[in-house]
Order: sequence, then structure tokens, then C-alpha cells
Amino acid sequence: MKKVLKGTSSFRALGLKQQALALAVCFSFGVGAVSTVQAAPARNINPPTLQANAPNVYVVKKGDTLWDISKKFLQNPLRWREIWASNKHVKNPHWIFPGDRLLMCTYDGRPIIGKDEGDGCEGIIRRYTGNTTSLQPQIRVESLNNTIPVIPLEYIQHWLERTSIIAPESLQQTPYILGTADQRVLAAKGQNVYARGQGLQVGQRYAVYREGEPYIFTDANGKKYNAGLELTQVASGIAVRGENDITTLELTDTYNAEVRRGDRVLPEYDPMLPTLFYPTNAEHIAADGQVVRVMGSIGTAAKHSVVTIDRGQAHGVQSGHVFAVTQKGEVVTDPKTRERVQLPGERIGYAMVFKTFDQLSYAYILDSELPIKVGAGIQPPIMED
Repeated sequence: MKKVLKGTSSFRALGLKQQALALAVCFSFGVGAVSTVQAAPARNINPPTLQANAPNVYVVKKGDTLWDISKKFLQNPLRWREIWASNKHVKNPHWIFPGDRLLMCTYDGRPIIGKDEGDGCEGIIRRYTGNTTSLQPQIRVESLNNTIPVIPLEYIQHWLERTSIIAPESLQQTPYILGTADQRVLAAKGQNVYARGQGLQVGQRYAVYREGEPYIFTDANGKKYNAGLELTQVASGIAVRGENDITTLELTDTYNAEVRRGDRVLPEYDPMLPTLFYPTNAEHIAADGQVVRVMGSIGTAAKHSVVTIDRGQAHGVQSGHVFAVTQKGEVVTDPKTRERVQLPGERIGYAMVFKTFDQLSYAYILDSELPIKVGAGIQPPIMED
């Protein structure tokens, strides 16, 4: 079964524990939790541009996300950490909770935002600069589930836990569902199914996956190629009996679908993914990428949607990378010359990558001004905003 995993890290993300998911996506402005993505230091000379109606005081509410809070203060939410005045001497100073009172202050001629601990901007600046020798230590007890995330996790949970993209050749010679114990076409939790193929061991747990549509692209020479095959987990089960190359699986769980003949059977993995993603600018990723699929839709995405983009690990994409989404400009006829002219594209939203594969990645739409369609462009955001 090692062959299934060759050339892809897809299956490392399968079977994510609920406890890990509670902190799956969270802004980080200072030191704290370990992650596979590190926030790069800001290279901008000009300070971030504040919104014209940015509040001087904001009280965090349940249901807020850090991206939306950032948009209340900044024209470019990605630059939030440049103005976040975290307490450098507190573990996980980036965490924000409902009820926290955020103040916009000024330090050294630049805006900074911090949590009011009862001493206003004076205290925020004192903690930000590290001048806290005269203060007594304080302890705050909070449930980690109350932390304000970048995005509502329920919108990406299915794609984090149950869906992956693998190289098509990885499925060769892997076991598959041959039939059901009661001779029905479909099977669900509590039923037995028969899998055909080598390598299944009695007593071991397995996941059942349904093959989706492949990602077919055309290269520079006009030749079509398969960039990946989508797999969605539909069930989990345990091998209870084996005879020759037929193994009986007892289905212990099903996930929004029933098991069919032809579904693939693969080992069930339960790793711990990094608990934090750092939203960072994808500045070194080649431009001219595209949205190639809108998940769970016929082709139109909006805020909270999940999309697939044609940039992956092979292109240097990492979880947490934020892209600007652009709408292609209209092709118009010049009224003077009568020639056809392509108008420039316009930025219509932002997308943050949360799961990467070899050639492709899943991204969450952070916000959008217009519907996002398949073919919309992606490019690194303009950090001078």
C-alpha cells in the first residue's frame, strides 16, 4: 500500500481529529504555536492604509473572524500583523476572545491596535514596547475553542477531513468495493461490504473513497494531461474476514454518502495537522494562476466558498498563502480602430490556501465583491495597499 502515497502528501490530511480542528485556522501575529508556515517580516516602507471609517474602539463579538475584524481597520487585511500591538511577554499574545476591547492607538507616528486591559492606549504601548517591569503578572483562563479564528471552521471542515487530490497512478492495484452482503447497490453504516484486492489485513481500519472528476489541463504544446484525481471519503470500516483476495469490511461510519461498487479502499490515517496557519502573502508564487474548480457548486463561488486553484506544492504554495482573486477584463471593440482589445482585470476578492497538494490547492474565499467563476485569476496581493 505504500504505492498509494508515493509522490503526494495528500493522505497526511485525512481523518483530522475534531480536537485539532478547533484550532485549525487562526491568525498569529507573534510567537506561539508551531506551524509549517512562518510569517515573513514586512518589507513595506509605507504603513498600512487605514479604512476611512476605521473605529477607535471595537469590542470583539462571538462569530467574528480575524479577517473581518482586520477589514474594519485596514484596506488590506493581510497587513494586520504590522499594526497588531501584542504583548511580547505573554504566551500566545495573538489570541483574541469575544468581549475583548480593541483600541486603535498611535505609537511613533504609526497606528497600532491592541487589547485594552483597563489601562487604555498607555498600557497597550507599554506592553508593546516591553516596558512592563512595574506591572504584576495576570492570568487569564479561556477555552481554546473561544479564540477568534481567521475563518469559520465549519466552512472548510469537510475539505480538511474528507477530501484529497492524488496522482492518478497512485490508485493502480489498490483494493476496491466489489459488492455488499445483502446484494444491494448501496451500503451504509452497520452493513458489510466486500473489497477485492491484496494487502488488506483483518482487524485493521480502512477508509472508503469515491473517485471524483480528474483535473485535466492542456500544456504549452496543446497536449492534455491529468494533474490530479479527487478522492472523497464516504465511509470508514474494519476488516473482519478475509478469503483469497476478497475481504469483508464492516462499515462503522458513513459520511454524507453511501458506499458503492468501485469505491476505493485505502488505509485510514489519523495524523495531527499543524494547529495554526499563518496568513501570509504569496509573493513568490508565479502569477497567472486560476480558479479551476468551485467545490460543491456548478461554477460560482462567493464568500465562505471553497475552490481549487492550479497552484500547489510544486509551485511553492503553502497553507496560509493569501491570493488576490481577479476577474478577467471584458474584450471590447475599440470604437475608433475597430480592433478587439482585452481590458485589464479587476480584483474582486481574496482567497486563503488551507490544504495543498502537488499541483493544486484548496483555498477558502475570504471575501468577494462579485461572484467568482471558474477561470478567475489568482495573484499575490498588492501589499502597498
